[in-house]
Amino acid sequence: MKFQDEPTLFREIFGDTPKIRVLEYLIEGRELDHSIGDIAEGAGINRVTLFRMWGSIEKSKLIIHTRDIGNAKLYKLNMSNPYVLVLIEMFDKIINAEFQKVVA
Repeated sequence: MKFQDEPTLFREIFGDTPKIRVLEYLIEGRELDHSIGDIAEGAGINRVTLFRMWGSIEKSKLIIHTRDIGNAKLYKLNMSNPYVLVLIEMFDKIINAEFQKVVA
């Protein structure tokens, strides 16, 4: 998944901030695990920006470390976190509403 610079309803509602972009990217790719570099590229933000907020993302337990490949650590959404499940549910409803609007 590569970042699309087109505005999304999710970002319109929650704001187009680096953290929202990261969440949007991780929610879209919720079944996969990602390196920090992939997350930064996929979210369309600078790696330095991601590193600055990474501690708070880890502390909130929104993500979990899944495995290491060489020097790269891979992460994915923490599907056992109830807040993550609520975010996913909201995201899916927003995207579905956006899709319905386009189709109609």
